[in-house]
Amino acid sequence: MTDVTSEFEAFLDGFLPADYAENYRRYRRDVRLRTEYQAAAFDAGWLVPEWDRGEGGRGLSVPDALAVKLAGARRRVPRLMNIQGAGVAAPAIRSYGTAAQRERLLRPATRGDEWWALGMSEPGAGSDLAALRTTATLADGVFTVNGQKVWTTQADEARWCALYVRTDPEARPHRGISCLVLDLRSPGVEVRPIRTAGPAVESFCEVFLDDVKVPEDALLGPLHGGWGVAMSSLEHERDMIWINTWLETTRALEPTLTAPELSEHQLVRLGRSLADAEGVRLTGLRTAAQRWAGLPSPASSILKLLGSESVQRAALLSLESAGARAFDDPALFDERLESLAATIYGGTSEIQRNIIAERTLGLPKGTP
Repeated sequence: MTDVTSEFEAFLDGFLPADYAENYRRYRRDVRLRTEYQAAAFDAGWLVPEWDRGEGGRGLSVPDALAVKLAGARRRVPRLMNIQGAGVAAPAIRSYGTAAQRERLLRPATRGDEWWALGMSEPGAGSDLAALRTTATLADGVFTVNGQKVWTTQADEARWCALYVRTDPEARPHRGISCLVLDLRSPGVEVRPIRTAGPAVESFCEVFLDDVKVPEDALLGPLHGGWGVAMSSLEHERDMIWINTWLETTRALEPTLTAPELSEHQLVRLGRSLADAEGVRLTGLRTAAQRWAGLPSPASSILKLLGSESVQRAALLSLESAGARAFDDPALFDERLESLAATIYGGTSEIQRNIIAERTLGLPKGTP
């Protein structure tokens, strides 16, 4: 353990309840603890350790920052209440925002004081951002926005939305997109929560936009340059995803590892899931090392595909191996339901397989 991770562990020892490790599954839904952890980690510089002090970080090197994040994953630090704010919107603001935008938006987004939604997915444009049809017309310093977003996480609780819109309908699909900072309290915005099959950790919503006025200075990044903003933001999300899926897979397997009896088939599946979890961890580390060296990282889609499907298999195995005992532990059912979303958010498995085929294996588009 390095001096940096030892210091972070000491912070966790002082912050987390004494029985946190033993009762992690109960604390997992503790809203107060999750909210207080995000603020405390920001104030102490552990939330985004590679960022500067005052931004939620300590100015650590990338390897040291990754070591801190992995230590946090092992300790199962509380899940952030608004992870797309700190993990996706804040990096975009930091990289592309004007001085005024960074001053107004960066700290509250990262600390969790103001929540964010991501306005990407639309009906007919789920994992294919380039197919979006929501329009924004600029005239006299104001964008007029019309369209619809769907599967917009926590839009019913968020103040802001990183809204991706088509600002140049004549350009190629990837080149006519812009990102706007939308105040979700603006006139013409209607948010409708979507009812889910189980008790979701975060809400999903539809967002309807009817002649919504957005000032030109709410443009995040260059006009018609929203594709680059999105790709940069999603790279941060990819890092979160592989660490979280490694953690979630190992955590989901705990009931199976303590099950009194497993069939031969279940033992084989357990072995595969343990190997998958280790594969996610090692591939994630290799991908990070490639980025440090300035090399391309073609494994991002492999990580997303393997990690999300590993979580699903592990949650299903734990539920099945519990048998009738599962009725005494409703969390097993909840975790299985939650795992079903893993192959959808951040790019579906189908999209990831297409990317792997085209960019990693060099297959032509449209190959069956």
